[in-house]
Amino acid sequence: MGIIARWVEETRPAAVVVDVSVEVALFVRLLGVPVIVMTMPGERTDGPHALVHQLADHIVAAWPRELYEPEWLRPHAAKTSYVGGISRFEDHDVLSSAQNRTSVLVLGGKGGCDFDQATVDTTAAQIPEIDWKALGLRGGRRKTDPWPDICAADIVITHAGQNCVADVAAARRPAIVLPQARPFNEQYITADMLVRHGLAVATSGWPDANAWRSLIWQAQASDPSRWHRWHIAGAATRAAKAIETTASQYTEITTL
Repeated sequence: MGIIARWVEETRPAAVVVDVSVEVALFVRLLGVPVIVMTMPGERTDGPHALVHQLADHIVAAWPRELYEPEWLRPHAAKTSYVGGISRFEDHDVLSSAQNRTSVLVLGGKGGCDFDQATVDTTAAQIPEIDWKALGLRGGRRKTDPWPDICAADIVITHAGQNCVADVAAARRPAIVLPQARPFNEQYITADMLVRHGLAVATSGWPDANAWRSLIWQAQASDPSRWHRWHIAGAATRAAKAIETTASQYTEITTL
């Protein structure tokens, strides 16, 4: 907090964007700096979240409003921008890959998963008719650029974190979502949203081989073009515009 206070004093920012941290958002606002809060899905009805959403000068939600508008955000609708899923691969070409057998990519993340590379290897041995690959899992490979692998997969198995969901949406791949335990049930609510709107298949826990075959069949039968409803195109630009507009409003006030 001391470092942040010194930075604010030296830099005099027009606004600060805060990702997740209620404490930092409150602290910066108490220093007299406008705050834009990046909100997350989930049951965020607790006192600290209610307070931070009330004091925020603007709120950015990185998903489509028409698919999920939580009750706790509705009182702040006038200052909330639902920008769609933000992916660093938004402007990438979707690569094609011809394969003889069905291929599956399992995506992990830094937040951790309740399955690891050994789990995937065991399942791959039980379902040899499918090519299995995994990235980002404990005990397995990591890559700085997973885009070619995402595009090459017939089906992507992923947790329900916002980054992975947005990346899969950008690639328009059929998906099976395995929500992981996170505060405020963030990933379970995201997975439920995706299933309700026909964007992905979802399940809890790591299924057995027979259940996997059924889930993979369901994912293959889905329509990946429905991912356009996640509003990837232009999402980062919409977020930047909301941030810049908020900052410029307060800059104008201070210069009057």
